[in-house]
Amino acid sequence: MQVTRALEPLLPLCQRLLPNLPSLPAVPVRLAGLSAALLKATALEIAILAGHLLLYPSGIIQERRAASPPDDPGPGTGGTTSVDSGDGPVPLPTQAPPPVVLLHGFIDNRSVFVLLRRSLAQHGRHRVESLNYSPLTCDIRTAAELLGRHIEEICTRTGSSRVDVVGHSLGGLIARYYAQRLGGDVRVRTLVTLGTPHSGTRVAPLANAHPIVRQMRPGSALIEELSRPAPGCRTRFVSFWSDLDHLMDPLESACVDHPDLLAQNIRVTGIGHLALPVHPAVATGIRQALDSVPEDAETAPAAGGLTVA
Repeated sequence: MQVTRALEPLLPLCQRLLPNLPSLPAVPVRLAGLSAALLKATALEIAILAGHLLLYPSGIIQERRAASPPDDPGPGTGGTTSVDSGDGPVPLPTQAPPPVVLLHGFIDNRSVFVLLRRSLAQHGRHRVESLNYSPLTCDIRTAAELLGRHIEEICTRTGSSRVDVVGHSLGGLIARYYAQRLGGDVRVRTLVTLGTPHSGTRVAPLANAHPIVRQMRPGSALIEELSRPAPGCRTRFVSFWSDLDHLMDPLESACVDHPDLLAQNIRVTGIGHLALPVHPAVATGIRQALDSVPEDAETAPAAGGLTVA
């Protein structure tokens, strides 16, 4: 409000120079609305951070690789349907959804996906695995190669030819590099990214001492590499980006903008960076994105946005 009062004497001149400038009564209302949303999102971020710090130790150790659970019909089948052949119903196998690989962000681990993993399992996604990469990882390309080996192992073990990937923040960038630059589009059917700096982010300049942070800067060699032509890339990209993401500068850097990629960008309103992998409304959007295919992608959340506040 003090800022608004300070600008009041200059407002008539500004309105003559800029006819589309909002009237004075609208300014504090908009500021108040933005402030309330920002305060709410910030409070949620702090609560999520506190909870995540408690869960963090549980995700340090790499998870055990297990065979398909007993209630999973096995590779290549997702249950049965039946048709009447005249002699009674005959069960027919149906195609199971591909395994889902969860990839965490910078200086994080698989514990960030506890709630999302539960949501996926409750809705039929029983083959869900997480990959921990070391916080000492200093190169996105190296991490992408590790992801590729991990996905090959999953495909061999489960009998599935492709997987879906959900990557939070840096994890989404690692997965994109694998799919777009290392031939991983053969294996990755759908890549969902959450608050991933696809075009680079300028936030926290002091963090440039870390080589991975430098790779995530706009104009870095790696970001430029991802902007190169990628004809025939078979992976479908779905990017969730938040209008209150404090780690994206500019905010739109979390969108996939590439002429050769089949991409859908979904704006999330009302939450910040840390809430993207844990908010139930976003989890619903992720499930819809994974369950849809390019020809019926309209079943996923509209590209216009997702309001969760």
